[in-house]
Amino acid sequence: MPAIPSPGLGTSGNDGEQCAETVATALEMGYRHVDTAQMYDNEAAVGEGIERSTVDREDVFLATKVHPENLAPDDVRETTEASLDRLGVDAVDLLYVHWPMDAYDPETTLPAFDDLREAGATRHVAVSNFTPALLDEARETLDAPVVANQVELHPLFQQDDLRAYAREHDLTLVAYAPLMRGEAGDVPELREVAAEYDATPTQVSLAWLQSKETVVPIPKATGEEHLRANLDVPDLDAEDVATIDAIDREERLVDPDAAPWN
Repeated sequence: MPAIPSPGLGTSGNDGEQCAETVATALEMGYRHVDTAQMYDNEAAVGEGIERSTVDREDVFLATKVHPENLAPDDVRETTEASLDRLGVDAVDLLYVHWPMDAYDPETTLPAFDDLREAGATRHVAVSNFTPALLDEARETLDAPVVANQVELHPLFQQDDLRAYAREHDLTLVAYAPLMRGEAGDVPELREVAAEYDATPTQVSLAWLQSKETVVPIPKATGEEHLRANLDVPDLDAEDVATIDAIDREERLVDPDAAPWN
């Protein structure tokens, strides 16, 4: 399985010149994993940011996701080629099924992802928002290994079952919404641990995620200060990790009606 650089840079909600500048700045700062999606409507800006940076393309782990409306086989192939054009690259490192909904049919969608991998359009295949049962189905259907499942994951939604699955089957959980959409400062346990390290609750949330085997967070940030803070996180000791492990709340922030768990 590939080593997916951690943390990555999430780009959802960031577009245009700000997105391009954010990507370029992040790469110069040391980020080596950039995450986008057809749904975000910012692939061209992400590609522009990669082009502006002095970091070689082969040193950037670039991921995008196929829109759930584009998961019929011909649409998978056609829209992925369009994504590559917008990104200005010959291939991405990771191509995701964004959501198992709308046009998703494992028997027809997933072979198209195999085809793209064999053709060199993507180096690896991944899924997003998949349950353990859907992961089993995808792993049985694909020729390629499923290298990652991108899911909501943070101290208030710890995804114990999926983390156990990832360890058992040697895949990475790429954690979106790792900063709980700004709610980290509202969590007493994170504030308490942060005070011990002269850090912020946001940094502690990322540190906790990075302490977990098989987990790679992809925080969003735009300003240089926040980008740097997300790289400069404390190394939590086992007691503080256990304090966060013990948070007895389960708050899913991303929950569309058509999600597979509903």
